[in-house]
Order: sequence, then C-alpha cells, then structure tokens
Amino acid sequence: MSNLQTAPWTSPAPVAQPTPLKLHAKEQLAAHDLFKSYQKGSLGIPVLQGINMSVYEGEFLSIVGQSGCGKSTLLHLLGTLDQPDAGEVHFDGHRIDNLPARSRDVLRNRYFGMIFQFYHLLPELTTLQNVLAPALIAESTFGYWRRRGDYQRRAMELLELVGLSERAKHKPSELSGGEMQRAAIARALLLEPKVLLADEPTGNLDRATGEQIMAVLRELNREQKLTIVMVTHDGWISQQADREVRLVEGRIVAA
Repeated sequence: MSNLQTAPWTSPAPVAQPTPLKLHAKEQLAAHDLFKSYQKGSLGIPVLQGINMSVYEGEFLSIVGQSGCGKSTLLHLLGTLDQPDAGEVHFDGHRIDNLPARSRDVLRNRYFGMIFQFYHLLPELTTLQNVLAPALIAESTFGYWRRRGDYQRRAMELLELVGLSERAKHKPSELSGGEMQRAAIARALLLEPKVLLADEPTGNLDRATGEQIMAVLRELNREQKLTIVMVTHDGWISQQADREVRLVEGRIVAA
C-alpha cells in the first residue's frame, strides 16, 4: 500500500497531469437514457433528461456543472441511492437500478465507496470507529468479532495512508474539515470497493485543503487503479480527472 502522507500534508501538491485512459478499457458503470424528476406540490421538476454515459475501469471521471444542473442526482442514481423515473444503470454488465432494496444496500456496502461534501461522520465515534463502520454494517455481530483484528489493521493502514494515524482516537469535533474528509475517504475504502463515488469532496474546504484531498484521490486512482467518479462545480478540480462529463440543465453537453 503506497504512503500518501508525505508532501500533501505539509504543502499543496503540484498539479499532476491526468493519466490518459487506456485503450480498450472495460466499461464498469453505465447510465442508459436516464430520466429523473422531483415533485414540488403538483408540479413536476425535471432534473435529468436522457443521460447516457459510461465509466471505464480504472478511470478518474469528473461530472461538472453549475448548482442545480443534476450532477449530484446523477451520482446518486449511479450509486443506487435513488432510482430513475426511466432508464437503466449497469455495473459490470448487470442492471442494478431495479434490484431489491436489500441487494442495493449490499452493492453500496461491498462494491461502491462513497464520500460526500459534509463527511457524514458519526459524532459519537472516534476516527477509527468511523472508518470501521462499513464492516460493522456488513457483518453479523459474530462475524465482525471473529475478524475484528483484520478489520482494525486494515483501518489503521488506511488512516496511515491518508495521514491520520495519529488522529485515530479523536472524535470528529476534534478534527479539521480536511481531516474529516480524509477520514471519510478511509471509511469508504475499508471494504476495498471497486468504484469510489465522490460528491463535491472539496466543496466544503479551502483551496489548499482541497488540493490535499485531490492529491489523495489522484494517488488512489494511479497507484491502486481505483475507479473514481467525482461530482464538482469547480473547473480546476474537474481538470484533475482523466475525463470530464459536463451537465447543463440535466443534459450532457460537449465539455
């Protein structure tokens, strides 16, 4: 496991050029003709209007657009946090948007790692306990306790990876915004997901701290070949990815 806690935690990392996408990469995640609207009283508000897109294995893809264009809604549909009004979502060649709720829960727990703008750490738990939360959800009580040593070692490796090993016993209220986001990244990686979905991961951070978070994501993508789909409204952040998908009023337009 590569060590990410060198330069990024003392000074912003230099801008790295995105790694070109390998030819003939396998399609890992795909949206087919997605539509989504929300009701406001008796009024239907269209959000996504016929989205077609593919995400390839090992790719770092950014979804960019102004607030309200539908990019977070699209990410939530790709991660089965919500369901489309029409259209399909496929993962590794299988349709997933129409799976039963329990199956979608397992999919998110085992195969998709998720990080959000506001971290969603549990305030009563330590950093280490927050990172361990996906294992507690995935396992029965007996199963977790039987493997707790392995999970704790994995969690501490991840905290070291993101430069937080010395903050393992601290609670979220004792962490900075950047530290909370790094803890959320470690949590998302605990069960070794195949895809990391990131919703405005730098949106609540200052530029220097945001650069640190991007250094973590770029390193995960390059060194561990982790597929990343990231939503952002920040053009500079978006340019750190391999490829950009731009949304305007619920439709994909030329980037």
